[in-house]
Amino acid sequence: MKILQIGKFYPVRGGVEKVMYDIMLGLSRQKVHCDMLCATIEDQKPGIVQINPYGRLVCVKTLRKVAATTIAPAMISTLRKIKNDYDIIHIHHPDPMACLALFLSGYKGKVVLHWHSDILKQKTFLKLYSPLQKWLIKRADAITGTTPVYVKESTFLAAVQEKVDFIPIGINPIVATVDGAKEIRRRYDGRKIIFSLGRLVEYKGYEYLVKAARYLSDDFVVVIGGTGPLRNELLQLIETLGVENRVELIGFVRDEDVPSYFAACDVFCLSSIWKTEAFAIVQIEAMSCGKPVVSTRIAGSGVGWVNANKVSGLTVEPEDEKALADAIIAILSNETYYKKLSEGAKHRYEEMFTEQNMVDKCLSLYKRLLA
Repeated sequence: MKILQIGKFYPVRGGVEKVMYDIMLGLSRQKVHCDMLCATIEDQKPGIVQINPYGRLVCVKTLRKVAATTIAPAMISTLRKIKNDYDIIHIHHPDPMACLALFLSGYKGKVVLHWHSDILKQKTFLKLYSPLQKWLIKRADAITGTTPVYVKESTFLAAVQEKVDFIPIGINPIVATVDGAKEIRRRYDGRKIIFSLGRLVEYKGYEYLVKAARYLSDDFVVVIGGTGPLRNELLQLIETLGVENRVELIGFVRDEDVPSYFAACDVFCLSSIWKTEAFAIVQIEAMSCGKPVVSTRIAGSGVGWVNANKVSGLTVEPEDEKALADAIIAILSNETYYKKLSEGAKHRYEEMFTEQNMVDKCLSLYKRLLA
């Protein structure tokens, strides 16, 4: 069995690329041939990077990005050359460049379409891409999403539900140093820490998390990690509401420091408000540390499925700061309830969201297609 995954770019920067890379690593470590065709970003040079005897990266040159889409014509010519080496091509959506490359390659083998999310923001671009997307949906022998909710609710997949399934995203557990977590807790002087991590952009709903601080006492502190275009706007909101003592924007958090914040916090909060948030890997990172999660029930999104209400945390309606605050208080005001949700978060992670579980489910899907 030889698998080729096609997706956006390398080095890994986003959730889709991380899923691709982790699947490639997991399969190749089990001695299943799995390569990854992707476009370069930053200073990565085009060429082949041998990861191990069973897995390699095939990186092609990126010319530019247009409307969040990587333009890499070399992906087309490269796929034409190597397509016959593979039993299955596993393509990650949304990625119009990868779809175009597959369309023009003439590949006749099995195709798995990994539907990470609908195209939501680029309305004009979607009109142009729609015929190719329809072809890809029809061409795929199997379609898998990351949650059952998202693929069931997607209007693009309504007519092909008979070949749709889901494979939850999986990660290795977050492991922090004891000293790192202790230092963060010392910094906040024993207060209850509500941690959030992500880009400071509109769909993340951080304004509602900031507003929620009005309903929390000074025993709580909301710590938001990440950078983005809304930073100044959020700082102004914090000042206007007079919650400087209860909300801190800590900016960019280094990869090596992220585990310490997960370990130090009492609750992780995801305040996202749009379906653009399809899964939110940060939720399962928190759950792997046994941290209860407060998240939102976004219509059509898988976010509220990942964090099972009253099992691994609590879910509330989007754009409701009072509900966010009430959920945080409910979890942290009762030690018995907190312990229950903490254990529930850890168990749900171990049962559903480990990297090994994701890799095993992919392998089972491939075997079914080739049987």
